[in-house]
Amino acid sequence: MTRNFLVLKSSPRARGISSLLADALIRGATEAGAKVDLFSLRELKIQPCDGCDACHKQPGSGCVIDDDMQMIYPMLLQADALVLASPVYWFTYSAQLKLGVDRFYVLEGPGGNALKGKQIAVILTYGDSNEKTSGAINAIHSFEDMFSYIRAPIVEVLHASASDEGDIEKNPEMMQRAATLGRKLA
Repeated sequence: MTRNFLVLKSSPRARGISSLLADALIRGATEAGAKVDLFSLRELKIQPCDGCDACHKQPGSGCVIDDDMQMIYPMLLQADALVLASPVYWFTYSAQLKLGVDRFYVLEGPGGNALKGKQIAVILTYGDSNEKTSGAINAIHSFEDMFSYIRAPIVEVLHASASDEGDIEKNPEMMQRAATLGRKLA
């Protein structure tokens, strides 16, 4: 059976470090036979959740905000695995990803969250020396808390330090780890 992946890349740069690792993961997943849907959030118009609660007052009605998240919702529901790729900016994941993740609120329902049981992978990149001093640890804890609540298992958090666009491609071990993660999820 073909597994469906949804990859959300949230770097504001097309060749950002987290995007390049996500591309390596996608290569590994497709080589293993997975079907991958990809969105680069930097290219989309996503508004913040306005907390209107309309999606919960009328369950199944969806989000009332008519923006590019409407393209993502069906793929979130179809996906067997969700991959979130982000640089670490100011001690957590990017604002582009935060906008999208906040809009996952619509997926909450009487039976729990629609992401329940889906496999999750996270790719985080930062320019500092490690996950603690970069602030990546804050993003990791946020994802752990979020997906524990939803009951969606995090298969792996792949994090890497690199400073300049393209530097990660000079680290074949890290690129291979990303591809291996893609195959593992597939």
